[in-house]
Amino acid sequence: MTHPRAAQGRILALDLGARRIGLAISDESRIIAQGLETLERTSEREDLARLARLVSDRGVSLILVGNPIRLDGEEGRRSEWARAFSRKLAARTGREVRLWDERLTTVEAQRVLAAGGLSRQKRGRAVDRLAAVILLESYLASLTAQPPWKGALE
Repeated sequence: MTHPRAAQGRILALDLGARRIGLAISDESRIIAQGLETLERTSEREDLARLARLVSDRGVSLILVGNPIRLDGEEGRRSEWARAFSRKLAARTGREVRLWDERLTTVEAQRVLAAGGLSRQKRGRAVDRLAAVILLESYLASLTAQPPWKGALE
């Protein structure tokens, strides 16, 4: 089994919302997360087409979708929606799509932006982008937490 950090290509993280999708992308070495322009939602078909173009244009090999698990650890309707969207995105792009626990990423993003003095009015798009960055950073941190040999002996 290869170490996840050894995989090639960028990771694209999505913070799904009803009106916007926050986006973040990793570098090729999967160390740094950078926010991208927030995607304003139009229709599911058009959203999938725009994401597929982004995946292709940016050399993305893995897509990470925030899974809005409830605080009690259970998956609700929003998780089912994220799972269904992920399946469609995988079919459209031909890339692996993973769900990743996004509990409190939006809350953390709002806290950071409020602490930075950004007005409530200006936080909308910034929150979505920062939530995607926090989601991706959490995933990238999990990659370094696994020793390269993990799985080789199992």
